Amino acid sequence: MATDFKSIPIIGHNLIHVSPLVAKCDDPNVAQEPAVCEVVKQLDQACREAGFFYVKGHGIPDSLIEEVKKVSHKFFDLPYKEKLKIKMTPASGYRGYQRIGENITEGIPDMHEAIDCYKEIKPGMYGALSKPMEGCNQWPLDPPNFKALMEEYVALCKDLSRKILRGIALALGESADELEGEIAGDAFWVMRIIGYPGVSKKQDLAENDIGCGAHTDYGLLTLVNQDDDITALQVRNLSGEWISAPPIPGTFVCNIGDMLKIWSNGLYDSTLHRVINNSPRYRVCVAYFHETNFDAAIEASDICVKRTGGVKKTGKAVYGEHLVSKVQTNFI
Repeated sequence: MATDFKSIPIIGHNLIHVSPLVAKCDDPNVAQEPAVCEVVKQLDQACREAGFFYVKGHGIPDSLIEEVKKVSHKFFDLPYKEKLKIKMTPASGYRGYQRIGENITEGIPDMHEAIDCYKEIKPGMYGALSKPMEGCNQWPLDPPNFKALMEEYVALCKDLSRKILRGIALALGESADELEGEIAGDAFWVMRIIGYPGVSKKQDLAENDIGCGAHTDYGLLTLVNQDDDITALQVRNLSGEWISAPPIPGTFVCNIGDMLKIWSNGLYDSTLHRVINNSPRYRVCVAYFHETNFDAAIEASDICVKRTGGVKKTGKAVYGEHLVSKVQTNFI
């Protein structure tokens, strides 16, 4: 459960990177590797205390991370009529571009624009469960390398997330592969490419300058790639204080989602967070969400139940139902 943290823990601080976990996570004896054990220990502390943490030594090239943000800026710089060529609608499976104010959090329009992408779902793949989300992603033709770049980036984020989750499983006392198979062996994914306009002057929050309202994420793990020079992401501690998560070059900000909260029986909480861009400059954030299998039914693991007094505290959820219920109420 999140505590009254005052800053976001940095996994990789003092020369302890996630690189040992990334390199060794698939080894049969990974749980006995001293360097991996240290990373696992820090992951456990970060997930218990904040539900948010930074990772470095992750192995995704800095050049790709920067190029992803660069082409996102180029897209958002286009005229509206160009961006609307890939407009998101229910008929598109909620994939594509949304204007500023079309995304809703707790009934209030968010001051951002975005492209929403999901793992593609063929008709009938999960029966009626997935029908609202069926479809192919809509990619802009300008910038011309946008689709290829983003698909490469998603593949690397998917692999990194799987490796981090193997460490998190170890931290909870499970086997490294416990979150795979029926839970996330065919993991669904979501990517939101988000643009937050700058402000001409500091405004009162009542004037609705919240880039994205307070929310938790839906799945297992999120990797946040944010512009290096603007602090806008905020995380709420137990006292209700909003703690900034400033960008640190070469890192991802990671946070856990609702499905991991359920599976861990509340040992790890999905922490509320929001975005407020008070900078005069336009801010881009590319968020990759690593989920369970689309049709996975998630409940607390036996080991996590034992570690929390023998009582199931977090109920049960089918991920696809959880996602669809959120998506269908998140847009005007």
